[in-house]
Formats: sequence, structure tokens, C-alpha cells
Amino acid sequence: MKDRLPFLDTALRQALGVDGDDVRVTMLKGDASSRSYHRVEIPGHDPPTAVVMELAVDPLKSDEFTDWDPPEYPFTLVQRYLARGGLPVPRIHAARPGDGWLVLDDLGDATLESVLAGLPVEGWTAWYEKAVDLLARWQDWWHRSRELNPVAGRRFSRKLLAWELDHYVEWGLEARLGITLDASERSALDEAFRPLLDGIASIPVGLVHRDYQSRNLMVQDGGLWIIDFQDALMGPVVYDVVALLCDSYVAIPERLQESMLERLRLQVDPESDAHTWRTWFDMQAVQRKLKDAGRFVFIDRVKGNPDFLPHVGQSLEHVRGALGRLPDLAPLEDLLGGLGGLDEH
Repeated sequence: MKDRLPFLDTALRQALGVDGDDVRVTMLKGDASSRSYHRVEIPGHDPPTAVVMELAVDPLKSDEFTDWDPPEYPFTLVQRYLARGGLPVPRIHAARPGDGWLVLDDLGDATLESVLAGLPVEGWTAWYEKAVDLLARWQDWWHRSRELNPVAGRRFSRKLLAWELDHYVEWGLEARLGITLDASERSALDEAFRPLLDGIASIPVGLVHRDYQSRNLMVQDGGLWIIDFQDALMGPVVYDVVALLCDSYVAIPERLQESMLERLRLQVDPESDAHTWRTWFDMQAVQRKLKDAGRFVFIDRVKGNPDFLPHVGQSLEHVRGALGRLPDLAPLEDLLGGLGGLDEH
């Protein structure tokens, strides 16, 4: 293990005051990121375990489009801000991004996804209420601390949203179906995307986690903890609730989805119209879930990880459902349907 983690002794000495020879290290199951995670068990120490985050060779580089130049490693930047607001995020015991590591609190292995899997659907409501209420706290903290916001300069711009749709076209449409769009098809698709992007541009902006879903909410002591927040940015106020309620990993009943969307609206924007919020939600769901479908194929074809391919179908199911409630986007629905882009191949 020391051959794989030459920084381990230094990390543990600086973070916890223990020697690497006295610990047991287990590599944790990774996600779609370029980071790796290792659980460190420390006999007789308080805390008895910690998690070492092993960073990519270039930790500031992203394989997704970005036009933001952060002043420091985004995870530490955002964690400090969220912790200041009392939000439940893991503590950082020590951080040396330049050397490729951080040492964090160990929040265990129970994700919201895994907890829901062990419950009947009727038992999900209380957990989604907690997740939505936590998201409302997230937005409230941003409203109260805008002058402290460390990612004010990083935005879900139209350019970024369009890049994600291009990502879907390249991977979720052409690569997945083994086709190549000709110039007229691509032009028609870009034209059909335009009103979607116009609509999303009209949605009020808030602080966005960017991947607020069941695998990034940890369950500990009956509460939820937020992880994987390093990509936070300014974006559509409904973006995170779309990620939560149009989850690619958990099939949420429509009635529960509707009630949780309304629960959030009443907390963060009670003077708004419920129909308007639903329209915003559906527009964002189309864009986000098309992006997810393409991303899952990209992760398979480029990163060699097929684990996310089974979730393409549910992502597209969310797209179909949302488009069915958006008559103004009927041309996009017809075009994607004709190309096979909404089929679960």
C-alpha cells in the first residue's frame, strides 16, 4: 500500500499525529471522478477512522468544460464556506492538494441510495423531506452570506449548458447509437435546443451543488451529510432539486417528486407560482438528464468504467417525462425521438 500511496505516512502524521505503520488502509469503491478514496483504521485513536482523498495528478484540471480559475483547490474552498454556515460537510483534518492528498472525516458507507434500497417506497418520504430541507438550508446560507460566496465567479453559463448538450449528442446519441449526424440533422438539433437554453436562462440563480443526488448524501446518526461539493457554482435555482428528484439511481414515484418539489418551493421561493416552478424543473430536467445519459456513455468508452451504463435508461425516462409536460419543446421531442435519442438501447 505504501508503494501506491507514498504520501500516506506524511498525510496521517500531519492530519492525525499517527504513523502509517500502525494503521489499516482499505481502498473504497470509487465513483466517476478522477479521485480515489482510502479508509484508514487507527486503533486506539479518536476518531478511529479517517478517509484519505487521493487527488488526480493535476487536481485543478477538469474533463468537463469550465471557465473558472479557482484560487485554491475547489474542495477546500467550498468546504470552508459550507462549514461556516453550519452545513453538514466532512471536516478536513489536513490538506496538501499540491502533494495530492486530503484527510477527511469518515462518514461511513451508508448513502441515501443504500438506505432507500432497504426501505419500502412508503418509507422514503421522511428521507426526502430531510434532503429537501437540507437543500433549503443550503440556499438560505447562500442568501445570507453572498459576500462570502467563494464561487461567485463560476457560473452555469449558457456556454456550459450548451457544452453539456453537445456532450450528450457526441456520446449519448452518436456514440451510443453508432450514428453520425449529418450537417442538416445537427443544425436542426441545435435549433431545437435553443428554446430549451433560452428557458433555462430565465430561471433565477442560486448556489448549486451540481450533483445533489442519492450517492452524494451520506446517512449518519439519522441525519444527512453532503459530499462531492467541489463543483459548486452559480446556476438555476432548481438545478439541485432536479438532480435529487430525477435521480438516475433511484426511481422516485411521481407523487413523491411533486410533493418534494412543492416543499422546496415553499421554503425558498414561496411567492412564486407552483406551475412556473414545475416548468423550470422540467426544462432543467431535460438538459441535466440528457447530459447524464451522455456522460455515462463517456465514462464507459473513455474511462473504461461501464458501471453507469445501466442508468442511461432511467436518465432518458426522466427526459421523456419532462418533455411530455413541455409543449413548447415538442420539436425537440420529435427530433430526438426520430433519431432514436430517447430510446433505451
